[in-house]
Amino acid sequence: MSARRPGRGAVLAGDGEGSVREPDFVQSLERGLAVIRAFDADSPALSLSEVARATGLARAAARRFLLTLVELGYMRVEGRLFRLSPRVLELGRPYLASLTLPEIALPHLRDLVADVRESATVAVLDDADIVYVAHAPAKRIMSISITIGARDPGFATALGRVLLAAQDDSWLGAYLARVELAPITSRTLSDAGKLQTELGRVRRQGFALVDQELEEGLRALAVPLRDERGGVIAAVNLAVHTSRWSVEAIRHELLPRLRATATAIESDLGASGVAAREPPGAAQRSRELAAALVARAG
Repeated sequence: MSARRPGRGAVLAGDGEGSVREPDFVQSLERGLAVIRAFDADSPALSLSEVARATGLARAAARRFLLTLVELGYMRVEGRLFRLSPRVLELGRPYLASLTLPEIALPHLRDLVADVRESATVAVLDDADIVYVAHAPAKRIMSISITIGARDPGFATALGRVLLAAQDDSWLGAYLARVELAPITSRTLSDAGKLQTELGRVRRQGFALVDQELEEGLRALAVPLRDERGGVIAAVNLAVHTSRWSVEAIRHELLPRLRATATAIESDLGASGVAAREPPGAAQRSRELAAALVARAG
């Protein structure tokens, strides 16, 4: 077998003399997967000889695997070059479809926290409350700690206002008529008319910024997470201490980063099909998703 080419991970390992395999190991499957892995962003199109070198296969064997992949629709031929076809994405779809919203979101939350050094959280709406379903804490002496499955009143949180603003007018009218807007701090917006105006602003601008309404000294910024149809199924936030971030700095520095994180999560959600499996209707989607996630957490 030929040596591994620098920068490529497709060459077959352990084919030499003395290598030990499990009795049920299927070497032909290993070789077929190695052929697929030979293609990447640096080498999207390869000739037969290049595939053989990248995988360590003989030309005849590489040719059989390539032509089989072409026949199955996972590869296409352009002259002397082979390229992967979009159908190869099907190989990863079952795995992506098995992921839940928290599992998909968490790596992105951790990247965001590493960037801004502040805690990030995802929540869904369950009637009048938000339910926390994913959380990445900042590594600080004073950091925001969230318990998965815990609840907070939606009206006094940035996450909640994003989720409330996404509901249709009839649902929102009924909500405002029945919810008790009890002040939590001296800054809590507890007037139904003013809250409705604020929710309209959140809907138009696409984010919510809450300044010490849930807890003194705490500011929170949130943006929606949307499914492939544009419906809001969850929200993601950054929670910060007032001593570290001014309102102006939150808008100019944190908002672009939070929006980029939301876009990345939405992209993975779309690939997984998680959002697409939810039934139509933003309020119903949020309630059913919250119920499922809380039940799982319990």
